Amino acid sequence: MRVLFTCLPATGHLHPLVPIARALADAGHQVAFATHASMAPLVDRAGFRHVPAGISVTSPEAGVVLGKMMTLPQSEQPVYAARHLFAELLAPAMAADLTGVLDQWPADLLVRDSTELGGCVVAESRGLPHAAVSAVAVGLYQRVLDTIVEPVNTLRAAHGLPPDPELAMLDRYLTLHPFPPGFLDPAVRRSARTTHFIRPNPFDQSGDETLPAWVDELADQPTVYATLGTAFNGMTDVFTAFLAGLRNEPLNLILTVGRDQDPAQFGPQPPNVHVERYIPQSLLLPFCDVVLTHGGSGTMMAALTNGLPLVMVPISADQPDNADRCAELGVGRPVELEHLSPETIRRAVHSVLGDPAYRQRALRLRDEIRAMPGPEHAVRLLERLAAERKPLKAVA
Repeated sequence: MRVLFTCLPATGHLHPLVPIARALADAGHQVAFATHASMAPLVDRAGFRHVPAGISVTSPEAGVVLGKMMTLPQSEQPVYAARHLFAELLAPAMAADLTGVLDQWPADLLVRDSTELGGCVVAESRGLPHAAVSAVAVGLYQRVLDTIVEPVNTLRAAHGLPPDPELAMLDRYLTLHPFPPGFLDPAVRRSARTTHFIRPNPFDQSGDETLPAWVDELADQPTVYATLGTAFNGMTDVFTAFLAGLRNEPLNLILTVGRDQDPAQFGPQPPNVHVERYIPQSLLLPFCDVVLTHGGSGTMMAALTNGLPLVMVPISADQPDNADRCAELGVGRPVELEHLSPETIRRAVHSVLGDPAYRQRALRLRDEIRAMPGPEHAVRLLERLAAERKPLKAVA
């Protein structure tokens, strides 16, 4: 079986696909990734063939959209991005390139990250079965879906397809949701027919980095891991607030700022503070007690997979929804960006460290995650989909 994966050109959209792709490869199937050329090094390091397709989120056109988005209230940003970035800009560019990609590399099945909209349009135009892998932990809210109906149908028409006012295309055959059922917000749309839950398997070892030797020598006190992921790590003022709020507290602080940032810019730190470019979270989190983050789905789920509570400073995208959901479930405490200060960070971290109920609830969610079927279950479903070419209904 030949499986073509498509994703938006961002690390957080690639990583949820990699465990499934690896499980497919281990089962003897051929796998390739179609995404922008800027993602080629990451795809190559993950061990897969890369085929360039689509445009970059750093393109001038995308920059205009993102610039406008960041001027809007936080609650309006996901809706604006869904329509103007995902549906109107990125999807047509991806769809245009995928036509040639599939001519050169015919696939039996297309698997896309759930926010990449061009892949399913091209798949439907060719009669190719397709599946989605959720990139958004809480699910897609109806207000987001409503705003993309028009541009998605415009793209469908351009590829000879009839209107789809209910957007049934998005989860027509199969949606793999690599997040625990208990985390899905009951207020969002959920396809009871074709949504199958699989265990999150956070992927982060996209380079040669290993666990630093100093981790084994951390002082016997709580350890806080802080990160803004890969898309928002240019907000150095947030890092500065983290450091100012926690550097003089009786705890270990490990801050990763990204491969494109220089830890030296934050100046000298006391012995209990370590500022690094990148450390694989899968190796580091077992040594931690709390995760301080912007609330991206990848870092958040990596923390919960390890039973760790969170302090979250949501910036944009799905992060405010993730922070709200963590607060509802009692596994995290949000700090609004507009109220960010060394003092608010210090209070929030000590509040979570000082209340064992946060950790207990996070451990319960960890146990739910461990009981879920893994990537091998996704392989069986995808094999069935390629063979049967019809919707795979989930067990109620």
